[in-house]
Amino acid sequence: MREPSVEALLPNIPDSRGINLFQVDPYARPMLEKYLPSDLCAHLLPHFEELGRLAGSTLDELAAVADKHPPELSMRSRSGLDESVILKHPAYVQLEKMAYERFGLAAMSHRPGVLGWGAPMPGAAKYALTYLFVQAEFGLCCPVSMTDSLARTLRKYGEPDLVEKVLPQVTALDFDELRQGAMFMTELAAGSDIGATQTQAELQPDGRWRLSGDKWFCSNPDAGFAMVLARSEAKDGLGGVSLFLLPRDLPGGEHNHYRILRLKDKLGTRSMASGEIRLEGAFAWLVGERGRGFQQMADMVNNSRLSNGMRAAGLMRRALSEAMYVAENRRAFGKRLIDMPLMQKQLLKMTLLTEQARSFVFQTARALGRADQGDMQAKTLVRIMTPLIKFRACRDARKVTADGMEVRGGCGYIEEWVEPRLVRDAHLGSIWEGTSNIVALDVLRAIQKNDALAALRGLVAELLDEGLACPEPLSSLQNASLEKTFELAEQAALNGRSDLARQVASALYNVVSMAAMRWESRHGEMRTRNDLANLVLLHRLAARDPCTAENSPDDYLAILKPAR
Repeated sequence: MREPSVEALLPNIPDSRGINLFQVDPYARPMLEKYLPSDLCAHLLPHFEELGRLAGSTLDELAAVADKHPPELSMRSRSGLDESVILKHPAYVQLEKMAYERFGLAAMSHRPGVLGWGAPMPGAAKYALTYLFVQAEFGLCCPVSMTDSLARTLRKYGEPDLVEKVLPQVTALDFDELRQGAMFMTELAAGSDIGATQTQAELQPDGRWRLSGDKWFCSNPDAGFAMVLARSEAKDGLGGVSLFLLPRDLPGGEHNHYRILRLKDKLGTRSMASGEIRLEGAFAWLVGERGRGFQQMADMVNNSRLSNGMRAAGLMRRALSEAMYVAENRRAFGKRLIDMPLMQKQLLKMTLLTEQARSFVFQTARALGRADQGDMQAKTLVRIMTPLIKFRACRDARKVTADGMEVRGGCGYIEEWVEPRLVRDAHLGSIWEGTSNIVALDVLRAIQKNDALAALRGLVAELLDEGLACPEPLSSLQNASLEKTFELAEQAALNGRSDLARQVASALYNVVSMAAMRWESRHGEMRTRNDLANLVLLHRLAARDPCTAENSPDDYLAILKPAR
C-alpha cells in the first residue's frame, strides 16, 4: 500500500497569518496613485508596505489578544482611595503606540513631521492608512478617530489660547506626552435626540464652567480631553446646549471632578473601553458660541461618521482578503474553491460591496479636502456624502463579514480565527454616531436644507464625464437609473416622505460609487473597476426579475484578480 504524500497529510485549513494585507489587495496601490499627490504617494508607499506586513502579523496577533482581554475599571486604590483608572492589557497599549506614535494616525492631518512628511497630510492619506490599520484592529480606531476629530473641532471653534494649550497634547507623537480625545454626548434621555440633554453647565463667579450630570455611553472614557455637550442656557431643545472641552486632569495634576461608574460589556470592539460618566462639578472650557453646541459638535460627529464608514470599508476588505486566501488555497471535490463558479459569484458579490465603500471613502475625503480650502460646493457635498457612507457602508459590512465567515466554513465560526471578531465589530457602525434611520433621515435633511442634491448630481456628472464610458448596451439603462434616483430623492425630500429615507440613501450611494468607479478606471491598473461599475448598475440600481437567470460576466476571475 502506497504511503500518503506529505501534502495529503497536511490539514486542508488555509491559514493566512503573516500575509501582507497591503500587497494582497489588488487595488491598494493604484487607488493611492489615483487619489494622492504623486510625491506624497511615493513617500508613503514604504510605510504602506510596512503597515500591511504588520497588519497581517504582529498587529493582528496583538488585536486577537486584546479582544480576549478587555479593559478593566479600578474604582478604588488598594489604600481605599476613590479612583477611576482603566487598566488596559499590554497588547492594547502596544496597539495604541503603533497607531498614535509609529504611524501618527491621529496627528497627520494637523501637524507636519508625521512619517517624515514636512506638512500636514490630506484626508485621503489618513483614511487610507487607517483603512489598512483597521484590518487588524478595529476597536482602537474609534479613539484614534475621536482624537483626530477633537483636534479638528477645537481648531475650528476654540479660542486661540485654548487651541495653543491643547492641540500639541492631542497631536503629540510621543506616546507618553499624548493626551487622547473622546466625545461625551449620549444620555439616558438623550440618545439621538440631543435636544433632550440634561447635563448642566454652570458659569461660576470666577468665570469658570462646571459640569454636572450623567453621560450614558462614553467611549475612551479616560481620554485626556473630551468634547461634552451640556445645557448652559435657560432654553429648551438644542438652543440651550453648548459645547465644552473637559480635561481629565486639572492644572495641579489632580483628577477632574468626574467618575467612571462602570464599563460596558459590548458585543464587539471589546479591546476598547466604553463606560458611563458622572460629572460632579467638573471643570471645562467653553468651546465656540454659547447655545450652539450641537451645531459645533456636529463637525466632530460628522468626521466620526466618515471614520465609521471608512472603518466599515476596512472590515470588508479584511473579510474579502481572508475569503480570497481561503478560496485560493482550499481544495474540495478535486478543485480549488476559487475555480468553482458559485464561489466566484459569492466572492464577486463581496468584492462589489467592498469596493463601493472604498471608492466612497476616497471621494468623500476628496470633497472634504476641497471643503477645508473654502469650496462651498464641496462643503455641500461633504454634508450629504458623510451620512450616505455612514448609512450604506456600515450596513454592507455586516453582510460582507458574515459572508467571509461562511467562506472559511466551520473554522470561521471559531474564535481562534479572525472572522468572529470581524462580524462582531461590523455591527458597531450602524449604531454609533447615529443609527441607520437617523443618518438616512439626515440625508433627506441635507437635500431639504442644503440643496445637496444639485451638488451630488454635479459630482456624478463630472465623474462620469472624466471616467471610462459605460458600455453601449448599458448606457440607456444607466441614464434611466440616474434620472430615477435623483427624481426619487427630490420627491421624497419635497414631500417629506421620511419612510423613503433609506431607499433614497441606498440609491444615491450606489449612483455615486458607480460614477466613482468609472472615474477611477481611467487609471491604467484599474480598468476592471468599470466592470464593477457595471455590476453596481445591474445589481444595485436596476430592477431584476428574481426568477430569471442572470447574464454572468464571461470571466469572474478577471474582476476578482485584476492584473497588477
